[in-house]
Amino acid sequence: MKLFKNILNSVKPHFEKGGKLEKLYPAYDAFETFLFVPDHTSHTGAHMRDAIDLKRTMFTVVLALIPALIFGMWNVGYQHFLALGITEPDCVESLIYGAIKVLPMIAVSYGVGLGIEFAFAISRGHSVNEGYLVTGLLIPMIMPADLPLWMLAVAVVFAVVIGKEVFGGTGMNIMNPALTARAFLFFAYPTKMSGDKVWVSLGGENAVDGFSGATPLANAIEGGVEAIPSIMESFIGIIPGSIAETSGIAILIGAVLLLISGIASWRVMTGMFLGAYAMGLIFNAFAVNPFMEVPAIQQIVMGGFLFGMVFMATDPVSAAQTNRGKWIYGFLTGLLAILIRVVNPAYPEGVMMAILFMNVMAPLVDHYVVAANISRRMKRVKTT
Repeated sequence: MKLFKNILNSVKPHFEKGGKLEKLYPAYDAFETFLFVPDHTSHTGAHMRDAIDLKRTMFTVVLALIPALIFGMWNVGYQHFLALGITEPDCVESLIYGAIKVLPMIAVSYGVGLGIEFAFAISRGHSVNEGYLVTGLLIPMIMPADLPLWMLAVAVVFAVVIGKEVFGGTGMNIMNPALTARAFLFFAYPTKMSGDKVWVSLGGENAVDGFSGATPLANAIEGGVEAIPSIMESFIGIIPGSIAETSGIAILIGAVLLLISGIASWRVMTGMFLGAYAMGLIFNAFAVNPFMEVPAIQQIVMGGFLFGMVFMATDPVSAAQTNRGKWIYGFLTGLLAILIRVVNPAYPEGVMMAILFMNVMAPLVDHYVVAANISRRMKRVKTT
């Protein structure tokens, strides 16, 4: 690491004020602060020391995503070989095949997204926003494996420019950028993001290019509760679905890391779980169709609910900020996710819509929480 530090220090004068590459200083600063802890200090006002900065926070989230990503790549390959009639696919071959499908999507996401981030940073003369370290990985992880790379690139442009930069960049966006990309594709290219079918690649001389099979969520509508995988099968995640959303085990491993590090809010996660479970119980009590009969706990382990609960709803920028607001925000998000999923058979996965809606409502939730606190304190002042 000392070698890299010496190289960076040797070229730094060219990027500083008066250097030939002065305008590109934000790009240099991004690389330097990513590799090494920045030595920036505050000279005025109150401040505090901490061993972690925003880049380290984002890197921790990336680490938490790795188990779901690796399992997702393996599952892509596993589903591919199952489609070929191979009942016991080789684990290594499945992982390699999945990596060949998924890694180009990650490369496109980071290449396009970081390119836009660097362009905005240079034009505005400020440091590169660190938030895309996570967003760039989340976007391909919540997409179908067959999504064309050009379509992914367009979604990334929309998410970064419209979802973030128009509001001022990282820390200013009102909605989760990764879900903004998914929502854009859902409305712009609904045949690719229908939510009830999953593409499985086929190979071989006489095989067709691919076929679509129903996801567990679609099976519940078409064939009743008996047609969907068991709770354990859904929790393990060896089923069709978006790249990294199927395995509850892999997702919860990441959740543990986020909770131990204090980066994600346990209040949001718990509130969302309770909201979804409550909505599931209500539907079970008044079931009038097969999907309403799905057990409440199974609604939670199905689809992208757990992934949304752990990595999307807990976004510290677009979620509620007050402690009580986080409970309300999480509970309503879980409630709406199951409600949308059940009452809208055309799109059986409601987590995306629920989180985006509550992202918009989060400031209002915090406003009323703060207003209620002020009202209670004013009453105490008057009584004393």
